[in-house]
Amino acid sequence: MKDYGHRPVLVEEALAFLQASRPGLYIDCTIGLGGHALEILRRNPGARIIGFDLDELSLRAAARRLAEYQDRVKLFQLDFREMLDVEELVPFEEVKGVLADLGISSFQLDNPERGFSFNLEGPLDMRMDTRQKTTAEKILMTYPEARLAEIFKKYGELHHTRLLARKIASQRKLGLLKNTTDLKKLVEEVYRWVPQKNHLHPAARVFQALRIEVNQELKNLDVFLDRLVRKCLPGTRLVVISFHSLEDRLVKKAFQSLASGENGQPLVKILTRKPVQPSPEEIEANSRSHSAKLRAAERI
Repeated sequence: MKDYGHRPVLVEEALAFLQASRPGLYIDCTIGLGGHALEILRRNPGARIIGFDLDELSLRAAARRLAEYQDRVKLFQLDFREMLDVEELVPFEEVKGVLADLGISSFQLDNPERGFSFNLEGPLDMRMDTRQKTTAEKILMTYPEARLAEIFKKYGELHHTRLLARKIASQRKLGLLKNTTDLKKLVEEVYRWVPQKNHLHPAARVFQALRIEVNQELKNLDVFLDRLVRKCLPGTRLVVISFHSLEDRLVKKAFQSLASGENGQPLVKILTRKPVQPSPEEIEANSRSHSAKLRAAERI
């Protein structure tokens, strides 16, 4: 199993905004394969990590990767948005920084059995947490046309979504929508796809929309950030890395609201006037980093 081919995105920038050289506790909301956490632990012998992830396979890989520092690491298979509801899980008086890397990892994309990639044939799954029952297949097979069209428009920012939903409804009746390749071909037919330089394949947006719906990725993200900030002590740094405009807008608005504060009293200071993006060198080394945007704030 290829555990460690994954390249964490914007590592130097994330650690700089976290001020990760400070001794104390750091929360990695989506630890993935532990790339960011590993760099914090390597560079800072006074750092401890609490990491969350819904993906059991990723957590196992992260545990192996971080084994050398296991006495300074705690890992939980939990949606990070639920950490605030579990009493005494995180001692926030010790927290120096919180990182949320919201992207899907290469480890997940490159496994055809997970069904995340339209370039690899596999089941229509797309679950981060394989314990849950809702899969992409269930959505495609059971959602009414109108709801499918709404999801593709809202989460994929696509046009002609009614036509797409109609075609899916037609194909599912005939039993012709069995795997990721079938869905990709259907999308190419609907959008009359011809490969063009610098043009995103429409299946990328369709798969993104389904993945967001399956995993409820945007649900309460802004509420979580608001609640998190109120738990943190002054000086705590928050860094969020997003990979599509929907997430980035939610993070931007949440930080702006917190910076406005209540009764003229801001709760955070925004550290990134504009989102920080990967350098051309990083994009060349890791093409999947090209859409990453980092925003950071500090609890006042």
